Amino acid sequence: MLTCIAIDDEPIALDVVRFHANKVPFLDLKQTFVNAVEALAYLRDNPVDLVFTDINMPDITGLDVARLLPPGESKRQTMFIFTTAYAEHAVKGFELNAVDYLVKPIDFGRFLQAANRANDRYDAETRQAAGQAPDTRKIPQTTLFVKDGYDYVRIDLAELLFVESEGNYLMFYEGDKKVVTRMTIAEGLSQLPASHFMRVHKSYIVNLKHIDKIERHQVLVGDKLPIPLSPGYRDELLARFKQ
Repeated sequence: MLTCIAIDDEPIALDVVRFHANKVPFLDLKQTFVNAVEALAYLRDNPVDLVFTDINMPDITGLDVARLLPPGESKRQTMFIFTTAYAEHAVKGFELNAVDYLVKPIDFGRFLQAANRANDRYDAETRQAAGQAPDTRKIPQTTLFVKDGYDYVRIDLAELLFVESEGNYLMFYEGDKKVVTRMTIAEGLSQLPASHFMRVHKSYIVNLKHIDKIERHQVLVGDKLPIPLSPGYRDELLARFKQ
């Protein structure tokens, strides 16, 4: 569990960070601050693992907070993820060894990617401090959040049957549930674990776990639902089941 705070002089921006953080199980958001001076005072007495902070703020910028914060007793440096409406500010953030930067408006997928980077760094530093070798194993991905309209919907990957592409939109079929999101099939494939999902057609990705039958030009998934199978993917698909 990573303890964290968020700093931004815009309350709406803090609401976004709070909303996203509440959906990430390994983040514990302790406080949010619209005043960077108050945040810095809090951090001196209440060290945290991670700080989400806007860069462009009055009086003290997010970069100033990172520079002024003294090292904690644990010798582990507090991690920073900078948030900004201006991408050019990110260069200065990386000069301070930031974990990541997020350009507003921040969507959940990008937020989760940055949080995962912080968690990986924390784990690596913890193991190094204990004299242990880096853990190269990855926690299995079991869910995926996709944007549906103004909301983010959780997809249970174990129950996801297949994904269908139509232009720049993807349709995720999980049992009787269908979720539509604006995303290309290449983007969708990159977010699914390759060990369980495979593209079988220019417009379809299937969950290998739910394939019941492989025919010459189609595969049957779920309740014998036919999904087209392109010749170029057939040999690779058969090879996956021979492993």
